[in-house]
Amino acid sequence: MFRILFHTPEIPGNTGNAIRLAAITGAELHLVEPLGFELEDSKLRRAGLDYHDLAVLHVHPTLEAAWKALAPERVYAFTSDGDTSYTDIAYQPGDVLMFGRESVGLPEEVKQDPHVTARVRLPMLPSLRSLNLANSASIAVYEAWRQHGFAGAQL
Repeated sequence: MFRILFHTPEIPGNTGNAIRLAAITGAELHLVEPLGFELEDSKLRRAGLDYHDLAVLHVHPTLEAAWKALAPERVYAFTSDGDTSYTDIAYQPGDVLMFGRESVGLPEEVKQDPHVTARVRLPMLPSLRSLNLANSASIAVYEAWRQHGFAGAQL
């Protein structure tokens, strides 16, 4: 359905939660190296519970390798300086929802990559810097899935 892309994530618990999110929603999770943890990290395993075998997970050595594997038609880069609200997008199956590192977000060169369709933001109070990575991905995936009637879900 939808594809989540974490660009060089740093915190294993966030990626573990995203593994669970991918399994529960039918999304794919793509990680671009370098990762700030080992895939066998106990915190990643604990956060993902027993969903690791149920999730579609791909690890790519570079962003270029991810683009080649994904062959995306549309990529939405979620960033605090995005110019489009996440609710203004008409999501389509196969869309890539891309998120950056927990500490600094997406690098400017990634935000400007020609694959990026739009830079997207989640609303926040102006005095705050960012929302947790796994929470951000959850909000975006559930909005995209909601727009498609939660296809395949038990309602």
